[in-house]
Amino acid sequence: MLIAGFPAGAWGTNCYLVAPAAGEECVIIDPGHQAAEGVEETLRKHRLKPVAVVLTHGHIDHVASVVPVCGAHGVPAWIHPDDRFMMSDPEKALGRSIGMQLMGELTIGEPDDVKELTDGARLELAGLELSVAHAPGHTKGSVTFGLPEAADIPPILFSGDLLFAGSIGRTDFPGGSMEDMLESLARVVLPLDDSTVVLPGHQDYTTIGQERATNPYLRQVAAGLHDRGEGSNPPPRRGM
Repeated sequence: MLIAGFPAGAWGTNCYLVAPAAGEECVIIDPGHQAAEGVEETLRKHRLKPVAVVLTHGHIDHVASVVPVCGAHGVPAWIHPDDRFMMSDPEKALGRSIGMQLMGELTIGEPDDVKELTDGARLELAGLELSVAHAPGHTKGSVTFGLPEAADIPPILFSGDLLFAGSIGRTDFPGGSMEDMLESLARVVLPLDDSTVVLPGHQDYTTIGQERATNPYLRQVAAGLHDRGEGSNPPPRRGM
């Protein structure tokens, strides 16, 4: 298994290229702001051929390079239908103050081929099987992608902006909901094995075991305190 990732753009959004091995087909996850050059460098370095772009959600820091990447390689982009509008209207997704600052430097719009993700789907792409879990909270159409345990790797969760090392995604943009976020953590994250490696949308990787033990939001959910609105003062939420 080959997973090559790099932080891109003003928000340091993690873009991942995933393949069974070097020299094979790959899937690109979240080519965001200023990610196109890094994608091309990674493709050349590992001799990869992309077959699809898959998106954890529609915020511009995760989708800004979708049009040029998909166009250069003639591949489709997969996104949840609740977030699809964000590719063409990032201002509506983020609010006018942030959206207007970005309009002059971005290629806004959809690639030629857009496919929609559904909860529980299994995408067979590039010799991989990605499991899709709808995980609203950061946005209405947020999803995670899972890879099962294999001979040489533990289970992997591409968490987008649902779960970070020590924190979770922010819920104060249009379409965000703390109630939905906590429900998604309970339904999508808590059942996972402690050995699962979490590759988030921003910052460093972690594991489910580490987050179960130390992440104040996940501990709150595990204890059932979210049902009563209780808990200690957690750290700030992250991401765009």
